[in-house]
Amino acid sequence: MTICAYATFDGPDDERALVLAAWREAGIEGRVERWDDPDADWSAYDAVVVRSVWDYVDRRGEFVAWARRVGSVTRLLNPHPVLEANTDKTYLRELGVPIVPTHWSSRELPDWPEYVVKPAVSAGARDTARTADRAEAARLAAALEGAGRTPMVQPYLDMVESEGETSLVYFNRRFSHAVRRSPMLAPGATTEDNERAELRTPAPDQVELAEKVLTAVPHDLLYARVDLVRLPGGEPAVIELELTEPYLYLKLAPGAAARFAGALRELLETGG
Repeated sequence: MTICAYATFDGPDDERALVLAAWREAGIEGRVERWDDPDADWSAYDAVVVRSVWDYVDRRGEFVAWARRVGSVTRLLNPHPVLEANTDKTYLRELGVPIVPTHWSSRELPDWPEYVVKPAVSAGARDTARTADRAEAARLAAALEGAGRTPMVQPYLDMVESEGETSLVYFNRRFSHAVRRSPMLAPGATTEDNERAELRTPAPDQVELAEKVLTAVPHDLLYARVDLVRLPGGEPAVIELELTEPYLYLKLAPGAAARFAGALRELLETGG
């Protein structure tokens, strides 16, 4: 029997049971392990699958060191080099594809109608602010720099309120499904709104961009979520490439959990 660890955190995860059931159907025994449990024996597993490790943000160094250790004793999915690069959003500078315009400093901010300011190491909308005041945006970015964090200053894109964000989900580099996500910084948005999504058929230009992004990653990818928005000219751009702990919207897409389990089985049987 193949035994895999489902690496998580000490908190809620509403996809966990669905994934473990799908693994069981695929002949994989899944055991839940907290990623930072000092007593976990990671070498006892055929693979460790990184999932809801959503508390790593405040201790990224510890998380990256953990991933390196685990990857040295068993198969880690996604692999350590992917996790180390992907947990700092400065990776966006290296993608070589259109991204949301980003200014990486508190100095000489571009003249945009509205600004979104966030740290390069973050999850969700944590420590993220929206403002139409250029001086305030610079102050927020400077505060991040003062705390030793790299700021990201981006224009607020009105199109996300009508178009939304499109997230394309891939398992072992094969497209599974896509969703339209509600904008997290829209006026009046609530936590419930931010968690809401619906299935969407991505446009050909969105699929083309997402797959171009994935070809630039040379490692195994059990899962990937490519988050896209449209720029004012209508062209798609990457807002984030989620390769560490993305929510996968498995409940929305029939068969998605089974596809995820099948991708894991495939990678284990082929060695990549």
